[in-house]
This record gives sequence, structure tokens and C-alpha cells, in this order.
Amino acid sequence: MDERLCKADEVHDSPGVMGRANPLVKFLGVLVLGVAALIWPDFTLGLVLVALLFVLAWRIGCLKPFSGLMFGFGVPMAVMLMFIQGLYSPKNTTVIADFGFAQLGLQGVLYAAKIVVTVLVFLGSFYIANATTYIGSLVAALTQIGCPAKLGYLIFASLNVVPQMQRKVTVIRQAQSARGLGTGGSLISRFRAFLPLMGPVVMSSLTDAQERGMTLETRGFGIKGVRRTNYVKVAWRAQDTMALCLMAVFFVAIVVFSLLDYTGTLSLVYPWGGAR
Repeated sequence: MDERLCKADEVHDSPGVMGRANPLVKFLGVLVLGVAALIWPDFTLGLVLVALLFVLAWRIGCLKPFSGLMFGFGVPMAVMLMFIQGLYSPKNTTVIADFGFAQLGLQGVLYAAKIVVTVLVFLGSFYIANATTYIGSLVAALTQIGCPAKLGYLIFASLNVVPQMQRKVTVIRQAQSARGLGTGGSLISRFRAFLPLMGPVVMSSLTDAQERGMTLETRGFGIKGVRRTNYVKVAWRAQDTMALCLMAVFFVAIVVFSLLDYTGTLSLVYPWGGAR
């Protein structure tokens, strides 16, 4: 019976190495990569990690939505931060462009670049981890290591709310289109067609929340002193141990080299125009 359950659970996960990896390892990797880009003295490590995330997204077959997310979020944020930090940062001492009303400083540009790539590392790694992980597997992995069931359900509900709302909007839009409601045309027409969707979406969400609460209560979700079992079985493989060791070595190396650079013992950051 357990073997059949494991085979059934594997259908939910993405194929390939990323899909077979333990969810805890993947989301721990999100934290390791993001913190590594954050503590590194400049933006170069984060830029390399972003490039590697693009390669990984291409390997697992989600390059198009991944690129749309990264560029759709990264470009506006980069423009905004370059304007704020590049023109008005108090750290600016080296002028690289004079616009008359303000001067573009090198130090502010470098600081803005570091913020952008750090956020993109967090965002991109989380997207890949979430795209290759069945949420039920993540919750099961957390409960297997002793995480409270209520916290696991909170994580499951938080990560599942956006896809669930998207499915509801799609179903309601198709139903109203079948009844003759126009959903195309100009931007104003689409906005007018979108307004009638909000009522059914909100009401159905409230109904689902009530039904989910009643289901959890009837199944004894709040009973204390009882050891719960999981339908989803998450295995820990040798590849997970190897990945965990590699992440630990990578993170320790980043911390050590960053400390050496900050203390001036070993210079690892390229001086961009004399600025670090």
C-alpha cells in the first residue's frame, strides 16, 4: 500500500531532479542563495546566481513564465531604484552623469544593482522551488520533521490561495462568456467585464473557506494528543543529503570570503570606477 501511495504522490511533483528533490532542501536552497547574494559585498555574486537560475529554468522547461516574472518585476524595480539611489543617495561621491537638476552617482548605482539582483535571486529561486514542488509534499515534509499541523496547513493555504483564485476566475469568466457576457474589446470594456466577476469570486471564496473549516473540524484537525498520519509520503534520498552538504559548504565559503573582504584582509570585489 505504501509503495502505491508513493507512486501516486510522484504524479503531483515535477519530473526530473528538481521534482524528485525533497521540498525542504529546495526551499532551504532559496534561503541560502538569497542570503548569499545579500551578504556578498557587491552585486556580482547575485548577478551570477540570477544567470544560473535562468539556465535552471530553461532546463526544467519553465523559461518563458520565469523570464516574464523576472523581467516584469526586475525592470521596473531597477529603473525605480536607479532613479532613487543613483540620483539622491547620500553615498554618492563619484559622478558618472550630470543631468543638470541632479547627478547620477556611481555608489548609488552599485547599491541599487545589489538590491535588484538580491531580490531577483530570492524571487527566482522561490519561483523555481514552488513550480517544481507539490504543496502537499512540502506540508508533509514539514510535519514529518515535527512541524505543527496547523502551521503546515497555514503554509498550504497561503501558497494555494493565488492558484485557487485564478482557477475560480477562469471558471466564472468562461461561464459568463457562455451566457453572452462580452470579455473582449478595449481596455475599458475588459475592465467593465471584470467587475461582475468580483462578486461570484468573493462569495465562492468565502463559501470554500467555510466548507474547508467544517471539513477540518469533522476530521479532528484540532484534536490534541493524537499522532497524525499523512497521505503524502516524502522520501529523503542520497541526492538530498549531497545537495544539503553542497549548500552548507557554499554558504560557509560565502560567509568567510565576505568577512575577509569587509575586514580588508582579502579584497574580492572589483573596484568599479574606484568604488566598491
